[in-house]
Amino acid sequence: MTAALDSSWDPRTRLRVLLIEDDDGDALLVEEMLADTSVPYTLERVQTLTAALDGPLTADCVVLDLQLPDAMGLSGLTKLGQHAPGVAVVVLTGQHDQATGVAAVAAGAQDYLVKDQVDGPLLVKALRFARERKRAEQVEQQFLQQQLLARENARLERGLLPSPLLRDPHLDLAARYRPGRNGSLLGGDFYDAIELADGTVHMMIGDVCGHGPDEAALGVALRIAWRSLVMAGLPMADVLSMVERVLVHERIEPLFATVCMVVVAPDRRSLRLSLAGHLPPLLLTPGDGHLLSGERLGVPLGVVEGAKWDALEVPLEPGWSLMLYTDGVFEGRVGAGSERLGHERMAALVLDIKRETGMHHRALLDELIARAERLNAGPLDDDVALALLSHDPEAEAHER
Repeated sequence: MTAALDSSWDPRTRLRVLLIEDDDGDALLVEEMLADTSVPYTLERVQTLTAALDGPLTADCVVLDLQLPDAMGLSGLTKLGQHAPGVAVVVLTGQHDQATGVAAVAAGAQDYLVKDQVDGPLLVKALRFARERKRAEQVEQQFLQQQLLARENARLERGLLPSPLLRDPHLDLAARYRPGRNGSLLGGDFYDAIELADGTVHMMIGDVCGHGPDEAALGVALRIAWRSLVMAGLPMADVLSMVERVLVHERIEPLFATVCMVVVAPDRRSLRLSLAGHLPPLLLTPGDGHLLSGERLGVPLGVVEGAKWDALEVPLEPGWSLMLYTDGVFEGRVGAGSERLGHERMAALVLDIKRETGMHHRALLDELIARAERLNAGPLDDDVALALLSHDPEAEAHER
């Protein structure tokens, strides 16, 4: 049965009610009480809980009799809540059964009505209040979930975004981490930098395939493992092998990770580069810059058991900067089509920014992200991690 009153009311305020009641007399009473009010409503009635659960519920509020042929007591309320957790429920109890009504509210109902003690205005008030209480409960629940997610993401970010251990005053590390378009989830990008007692600087950046808390947690584990192994003094090749063992042991599913690892000599005049499925870094000099060779590109971690990664020796000129990156920047689109920026054009874009603006360090990274987003016509889909290590020869010369 369906009825509607007072068409002058805003349809958005219409109260949609589902009555689950097997007694025709009680059902007629509810219909008459609603008809005696000036509130616009839509009323639908079913006689069993099974009929109500036969499809999705679109009502604002359900009026539920606790004495149904297929559901007695609070069992019907439980099943209804499981089927439609977002719908407000007002239970109907017998005249001498108020205790059951109170128990129903404790079990999840928004209100209860005692038969033979309710009229039209009281019924409408109960239905409207129940609807608003349910909405308030949902808003509060969503707020709590957002708070929990924010705290969880903050903990993951603290693991993904380290405090680099650099003592050399002539070195500057600028880094940027940006979650992708889906900012509620962290990806598996991670980076770190450590200076050892002899002045050697170890730096790395990596990317666990995929997005989400599992990938982010794995990225944290790999970064911490890398830092611990470097501080323990393991050789470069052994560090990657041990990090891979951590990945295989910690991953929940067959995930892999790419890693770019750099070791800068204490005199800052050379570096050694190892690539595990990761594209080579961009070396910037005072006059120009270029991508380092990827000819010794090895397989990603977690793909081939017993894999080895050879190191490439690279000389450094005074005034160098080294930019490590993940694929979030260069996988952005160029224009409206499917064409991607690519890491080579990304490198050319960095050189253009440097020549045109003279920007360096943090400003250079910010401008790179801004231009990549303009080319992409919006926020980048993937997570972005950038780390730019720069050496200032003037400061070093002045120090000497």
